[in-house]
Amino acid sequence: MPEPIISVSGLRGIIGESLTPDLALRFAAAFAGSLPPGPVVVTRDGRGSGRMLSEAICAGLCAVGRSVLQAGIAATPTTGVLVRQLSAVGGIQITASHNPSPYNGLKLFQAAGQVVDAATGDAVAQRYRRGDICWTDHSRLGTIAQVEDTVSRHAELVLALVDVNGIRARRFRVLLDANGGAGSLLGKRLLEALGCQVTLLGGEPNGQFAHLPEPTLENLSDVQKYVSQAGADIGFCQDPDADRLALIDETGHYIGEEYTLALCLDHVLRQARGPVVTNCSTSRMSQDLAERFGVPFHRSAVGEANVVALMQREQAAFGGEGNGGPIDPRVGYVRDSFVGMALVLDGLAARHLRLSQWVSELPHYAIFKTKATLDAQRVGPALQSLEKGFPDAAPDRLDGLRLDWSDRWLQVRASNTEPIVRIIAEAPQMDQAETLCRRAKSILSAT
Repeated sequence: MPEPIISVSGLRGIIGESLTPDLALRFAAAFAGSLPPGPVVVTRDGRGSGRMLSEAICAGLCAVGRSVLQAGIAATPTTGVLVRQLSAVGGIQITASHNPSPYNGLKLFQAAGQVVDAATGDAVAQRYRRGDICWTDHSRLGTIAQVEDTVSRHAELVLALVDVNGIRARRFRVLLDANGGAGSLLGKRLLEALGCQVTLLGGEPNGQFAHLPEPTLENLSDVQKYVSQAGADIGFCQDPDADRLALIDETGHYIGEEYTLALCLDHVLRQARGPVVTNCSTSRMSQDLAERFGVPFHRSAVGEANVVALMQREQAAFGGEGNGGPIDPRVGYVRDSFVGMALVLDGLAARHLRLSQWVSELPHYAIFKTKATLDAQRVGPALQSLEKGFPDAAPDRLDGLRLDWSDRWLQVRASNTEPIVRIIAEAPQMDQAETLCRRAKSILSAT
């Protein structure tokens, strides 16, 4: 059987192929071995395979003597809140994020309510591969308790960020596309608490995706039409575990995921100044906004755990990733679509703008993404060739190679799971970004 994709914060695989109940049980048990004494929260997104994996994982945790707080279907950021609220020593969210239906996975949380750091994740993976699991005898088996109210505390934290009465006064018409994922549980409740008239798509968290689950332009063409037909002021589109948010404006135009973070950041910095952290593949809009408001800006390596670690080190006021994942420390150190929805509505209400008007005020760039086949042993020499091929750019080796100019950038980084490199460029115009990527691919192919 092929091994699942094991990353910093957990694993992901195809049900019945690279991910089975036995594998999930053993990985969860290996994770438990890294934790101090105490209970573990277990949640899942709406995928059909989630209940099966949850039962196996809970059994595995009980078999190593852990008490389990089983919270059923919940968004990934809600899991982080629950871990803190319930004083758990860790958590496991069963989700494959934006991957298609055949996939599922495990995302690991530490006691602080954030995904585990790289060192912890690596230790869990090594323990799992060694089979280093301490099964307990019958007298010390763990117990399972059901968590009934999973969203109230998360809702309270998000609502505390915004002027609730100001948003209610606008009576926004909102379309929420939860697409059969976990986001509808808190999403509908939150929007109604903000006085919104809500049109809900995919509101049953059953994993029956009406479209491919990643909230990208090519997957949301039908949702764009629904936003226009509903006469909505804004469309909010979540991925299945609701840690990512894409936006559609009042005309039915896809704004995208990169703008989610930029809009939230623009609104937050208008209220209070503080350091900003994004990963090194996120749009330059965030850097421009930090400079506009005169606050420090920092880049981390790609990955939520890396962003969070740098946010905590720099005591950042706000951060996130350009895949639609804002992170607000006042709610938790987890990418959070609900934070995104509330802050965007708060900004629209406070400034009496339409979304299209607000977007037009932000710095404008175009991002182009592609990839190239490249064996691991060739990556090092290829990046050296790239650096020499762009002598007028400022190089950065934080994560692969990033080359920066005054108004554009190019990044090439190796995949952890495939013999490829991912190539991403951003520039004022799309043709300029594409040209950077094409030139990079040409240099790589000649290496």
